[in-house]
Amino acid sequence: MQTLRTLATFVLLLLSVWLGGTCTTDAAPRTTVPAAMGQPASGQQDRILFIIASAKVHGTSTLPASVSFGEVVHAWDVFHAAGYAVDFVSPDGGAVPILDDYVSDDVAHRLDDARIMRGLRGTVTPAQIDPTQYRAVYYVGGSNAMYGVAESVALQRIAMQVYEGNGGVISAVCHGTAGIVNLQLAGGQYLVSGKRISGYPEEHERQDAPYFNQFPFLIRQTVVSRGGAFRTVESDDPHVEVDGRLVTGQNYASATPVAQAVVEALRIHTVQASNQAAAQP
Repeated sequence: MQTLRTLATFVLLLLSVWLGGTCTTDAAPRTTVPAAMGQPASGQQDRILFIIASAKVHGTSTLPASVSFGEVVHAWDVFHAAGYAVDFVSPDGGAVPILDDYVSDDVAHRLDDARIMRGLRGTVTPAQIDPTQYRAVYYVGGSNAMYGVAESVALQRIAMQVYEGNGGVISAVCHGTAGIVNLQLAGGQYLVSGKRISGYPEEHERQDAPYFNQFPFLIRQTVVSRGGAFRTVESDDPHVEVDGRLVTGQNYASATPVAQAVVEALRIHTVQASNQAAAQP
């Protein structure tokens, strides 16, 4: 019996070498090789694109600015659980700033989560993105979200391809809403025009702090000037506005419900598209 087992193991090893892989007799689970840094992942899985600012300081100052790490983690968890893959893009590509003050205690341990940190340390540039591959975009907040994203024509094109070309969802949370204020439909109308929008309002900012004077624009004021209906609550409770395929959240606490609303909006759109296809003669 021992001889037979030894022979079987030897045969398996020979097959493994011949097939170019490895094989073990204890049926160890297979693992997939993660996407290389600096390249968006590939494959047939439905994808969502996180749009993150590259800025490390506020405007022209030396005041440090950062991504809101929790707004990445909480949304990533929802999308991952729903079966979506996530890619990360920023205006400049590469690592984005994550300051300790923007890492809450509930997510601090996720700084060791390679699945997320690989993306944040190696965001791709807009030129590396094929926007036809995405079902939704998610604009991440943090103090640096006020800089470099809203004015990026390349990011605007990606977002509008997802929204108009793919029939996908545009979403944003907290200061991430700054990234959508300049988006325009094919006909030239601002995306936020006539829409219910939320985001971090200027009246909740520390307006006497040096960073506030660096803001290139104010979120509420700009949304309203573009024809949007800006809605918020006075507390730090979650607040989400869903207007068709546009989903926005007010604050850090809104990251999870924003992501949940995106998943639901995508589900509804899929059902509607399926029903329309079935109704075709």
